[in-house]
Amino acid sequence: MKLVVLAGGLATLFSLIGTPLLINFLRRRGIAQAIRESTIDINYPEHGSKRGTPSMGGVAIVGSVVLAYFLAHLIMMRPPTVSGLLAIYLMFALSLVGVADDYLKIFKQRSTGIRARTKLLGQAIAALSFGYLAMQFPDEANNMPISNAISWVRDTNWILPSAVLILWIWFLVTGISNGVNLTDGLDGLATGAALVAFIAYTVMSIWQYGQSCFWGEIPRCYTVRDPLDLAVFAAACAGACFGFLWWNSSPARIFMGDTGSLALGGGLAALGLMTRTELLLVLIGGLFVLITLSVITQVGVFKATGRRVFRMAPLHHHFELKGWPEVQIVVRFWIIQGLCVGAGMALFYAEWVRQ
Repeated sequence: MKLVVLAGGLATLFSLIGTPLLINFLRRRGIAQAIRESTIDINYPEHGSKRGTPSMGGVAIVGSVVLAYFLAHLIMMRPPTVSGLLAIYLMFALSLVGVADDYLKIFKQRSTGIRARTKLLGQAIAALSFGYLAMQFPDEANNMPISNAISWVRDTNWILPSAVLILWIWFLVTGISNGVNLTDGLDGLATGAALVAFIAYTVMSIWQYGQSCFWGEIPRCYTVRDPLDLAVFAAACAGACFGFLWWNSSPARIFMGDTGSLALGGGLAALGLMTRTELLLVLIGGLFVLITLSVITQVGVFKATGRRVFRMAPLHHHFELKGWPEVQIVVRFWIIQGLCVGAGMALFYAEWVRQ
């Protein structure tokens, strides 16, 4: 538990101190994201004030997580685990995809960033390599970081062949990372929503550690590999989000960019897969799922009928065009995310009580 608290505290401190240093560094070099003019900008001139705001703030988030994770282990004289290192790997790999996207937006002033196919290819490489590595390190009980079974709170009877499992991992990692990316459209929206999700995974991983089962098969225990270290990683992510939110809340002094949003999505996907709660992740990341569905619905219906379901997608821009102030949208969407996370944790605990 000391390791979890230490990692969360260090990540918060690093993010709180490191983010303004990054802001000043980026401002001095005029590094800001190109913002595409849209219906939102025309109807809300205050959006023009965001032009010139530094981007690539995800560097501060990922850097804080990595530094806090390894420094906490060094201070406590505890070696990192395979599961923790895999989570760090997926987060960092996806952040590199985001860096490439942000580079084009900032230095080439191309508001759309890298092509969609290129981004999907980068996400695929990160996801597939993560999945492959997660099946290469069995422990003494031959327990892998990722199970071949599709999991709700524990493994179900739906066992996947290794090749299908890799595709399942690819789908989840791509889906959740793009979901966080789509949510990152208003000041503090994605950061706050991710913060709540990481807190939930910190609590659930600690609970799994307290009820873990390393040998044998006991119905009321969990067979998650390295649950305490997953709690350390989740706490570091939550702390980094908390510190970054201080500077990212409205009016944002820095944007996380794709560097941050893809990395945070990767962190959540890694936690969902390695805590055996990938289906529960639909609730824990409920806001990200909702916003992704709004985009899918908008595009699908428009192609089929030529009509729009929403005034604009993703969903938060629809409410902007309806006249809701930005801060009001962010707070209300945070409430939705809080309700989703609460429901997810309630189902997690209810499954334990039912056993």
